[in-house]
Amino acid sequence: MSFSLGLALKSRRKSQLFLAGYLLGNLLGYGGLRMKGLPQQDREGNSADESPLIDTTLQYLSQPRETTASHLRMTPELFANVSGSLDDRGNCQCSVYLPDTTFPVQKAEQLQVIATTLVEKFERELSVVKEYSERIELYQQKILNLTIRVEHMEKTSVSYTELDFQLLKVEISDLDRLVTQLKSTVIGSNVIVDQIYLEIRNLTILVNELESLDKNNILAIRRQIVSLQNRLKECEESRNQTTAPPYFPPGSCIHGGLLNVSQPYVVKLNWRGSSFKYGSWGRDYSPSDPEQEVYWVAPLNAEGRYLQYFRIYKTFDDLLLFKPMYERTLAYGEGSGAALYNKFLYYHAYSSTNIVKYDITNNRIVLSKALPNVVTGNRFSYAGVSWQDIDFAVDENGLWVLYSTENNMGNIVISKLNETTLDVINTWQTRQYKPSVSNAFMLCGVLYATRTVNTRKEEIFYMYDTNTGQEGRVNIMMDKKLDTIQGIDYSPTDQKLYVYNDGYLLRYDITFRH
Repeated sequence: MSFSLGLALKSRRKSQLFLAGYLLGNLLGYGGLRMKGLPQQDREGNSADESPLIDTTLQYLSQPRETTASHLRMTPELFANVSGSLDDRGNCQCSVYLPDTTFPVQKAEQLQVIATTLVEKFERELSVVKEYSERIELYQQKILNLTIRVEHMEKTSVSYTELDFQLLKVEISDLDRLVTQLKSTVIGSNVIVDQIYLEIRNLTILVNELESLDKNNILAIRRQIVSLQNRLKECEESRNQTTAPPYFPPGSCIHGGLLNVSQPYVVKLNWRGSSFKYGSWGRDYSPSDPEQEVYWVAPLNAEGRYLQYFRIYKTFDDLLLFKPMYERTLAYGEGSGAALYNKFLYYHAYSSTNIVKYDITNNRIVLSKALPNVVTGNRFSYAGVSWQDIDFAVDENGLWVLYSTENNMGNIVISKLNETTLDVINTWQTRQYKPSVSNAFMLCGVLYATRTVNTRKEEIFYMYDTNTGQEGRVNIMMDKKLDTIQGIDYSPTDQKLYVYNDGYLLRYDITFRH
C-alpha cells in the first residue's frame, strides 16, 4: 500500500526548520523519518484495523549542551514516539514538535549571512577580474600595434638609433673644438665667437635631453647644427681672409679647380636602415632648370650588389622627414654607381655590360645599351667596394661613366656619354689602377680619385683633366664618419659632394681655387 507522509511543522520558525533539515540531511549525515506499525490491507482494500494507531518513529539529532569527553562518549537519544492518523484519502498525518534548542538556528542564520556576503564579494571580484581581462586584451592589442610599428621602423629606419645621437655628439664636439681653437687665435674679446661658443654648449645640453626624451624629433636640432656650421665657417673665413672669396656661380667652371672640402655634414641614415650599407645618393642637376631641388637615395640590397629600390625627394626637408615624392622599383641594377641627371636615373644593368636610362617621372626604362669594351663581373671594382664596375658621374659638362677595360689593364677609363642615346662621345684612358682607388667623381671635366687613409679619413690623391689630357697628384684630406665610402657624387647645382658612407648620407662643401 502506498501512502504519503505530510509533516505539519508547527515550530515558530518553519523556514528555519527546512534549512535545519537540509543541513541535517546533507552536512551531518543524520535525519529521516521511519514509519512502523502500519497495518496491512486486505485484497478488497479494507484495513485490518478500522482506526489503527500508527507508531511513527522520528529520527533526529540531539545536540548536547556540553562537549566534554564523557558527553562525547555518550550515545544521544535519536528516537521518540509520536501518534498519527489516516485521513480520508489514506494519507498519514502527524504533528512533530521540534524545539529551538534541538538545532543551532542562530548559527545557521549566521552561516546564511556569511554565505550571502561571500557570494556578493565573489560577484564583485568577478566583475573586477572581467574588467582586468578587458584591459589586458586592450593592452595586448596596443603592444601588438607597437610591435608592428617598431618592426616597421626597424625595417624602414623611421626612428633614429643611438648611433645617430653619437654622430650628433661627434659633430657638436667638432664644433666645440673648432670654436675653442678660434677663440685662442683671436686677440682680445670677440662677441660673435663667444656667442657661438655659448650656443654650442646649449646645443650639447639639448642633445642630451633629446636623447633621453624624444629620439625622433631631431630635425630642428640638425638645422641648428647647419646654422652654427655656416656661422663658424664665416668666422673662420673672416679670420683667414681680409677680402671675401670670389663667387663662382653654380654650373660654371671659371675657377681654378678643387682646393679643399669641408667637414662632413651627417644628413641622416638611408631610408632602408643601417643594414643597407651600400648605395649612392645625390642631388639632381638639370641644365635647363639649375635651381630645382630634387634628391635621390638608392641603397642597394643588404648583400651589396642588387639595386632594386630608390626614392626621389622634392626638397631637402622632405628627405629629412621621410616624405618621398616617388618610390620606384627597378628590374635589378648592379652596384652603387647610379646617378641622377635631368630627371633620368642612369645605372648598370644587373649581370650584363648594359647601361640603362630610366625615366623617374613616368616610371619606365627609356633605353638600355651595351657599353663598349667594359669589364664587369666585379673584376675591376673600387677598393673595398664590390660590384661597382661601372660608375656614373655628373658635372657641369654633362654625363660621364667611369670603368675599366682589358686593353687598359684595369686602369680607369673615362667616357663622355650622350645622355639621350647613351652613345660614347669621347674616351680618355688614365694610368691609375681602378682597384687601388676607393671612389671617384667628376668636376668640370676633371676626374678626382680617392683612397683610404684610415677608418676616419680619405684622401683625394689623383686627378685627370679631360680638358688638357694631363694627370697629376693632389693632397686633399676628407674626414668620414664610418669606415667605407660606397659612393661619391658631385652636384653642380649647389657645388657639394654627396657621399654614401656605410649607410649614412654625408654632404661636403667645396672650396675652389681662384
